[in-house]
Amino acid sequence: MSASLLTSRALIRLSPLDESEDVAAFLQGLVTNDVKGPLPCYAALLSAQGKHMFDFLVWGDGADLLLDCEAAHADELVKRLSMYRLRRRIAIARDEALGVHWSLVPHGSALPDPRLAALGHRWLGAPQGESADSTWTAHRLSLGVPEGRAELGDILWLETNAVELNGVSFTKGCYVGQENTARMNWRQKVNRRLVVVPLAASDEARRLTAYPELGLAIDHLRVESLDPASLPEWQRAGVLPAEN
Repeated sequence: MSASLLTSRALIRLSPLDESEDVAAFLQGLVTNDVKGPLPCYAALLSAQGKHMFDFLVWGDGADLLLDCEAAHADELVKRLSMYRLRRRIAIARDEALGVHWSLVPHGSALPDPRLAALGHRWLGAPQGESADSTWTAHRLSLGVPEGRAELGDILWLETNAVELNGVSFTKGCYVGQENTARMNWRQKVNRRLVVVPLAASDEARRLTAYPELGLAIDHLRVESLDPASLPEWQRAGVLPAEN
């Protein structure tokens, strides 16, 4: 089999320590998406102001939940979630026995990426095999999909294209940063967007990060400066004026 392991990803397991605990209910009050609905789903933990802190995919495993997150920031995410846990009997720790795998084509029990079907398929398994990180990054950016701390920064969640990438629920109820996020959606006031652009056309003042080897950059630009024709189809609807 070709390389599939995403070594840049880690898994955090949330487990109830007694039968009275509900891990999904705990996470439901913290993150942007509905973790009581179909899984995996894409979600984020925001600041109180509605700005991105951590983004991840949420997987179910019986009574447990698994967060497919950036390995570089996994320990920080564990610490943050533990702060919200207070005295609840829930274990929150990295699961080193599992890894995240990716394939562009269907594979066994793999599931489509909940953000965008064209991103391919993911599954959880033993952390073995060759790394697919460079192939994954190139494919993801070719579709215009940013992820992670370096690419999303600390900008407002809706400016990361969270609606278009199925990363937010407006019906699930309260979560950290929900008030500002819901207000922006209700007012349709998403003034800036993250976009993947050719590095040669990138505005250094608005650039979050760059990939010289791919000739690409991630810029945070005002919506009125964007040419919809240059955007991927999935993103275009979010920046076009709504029809009356």
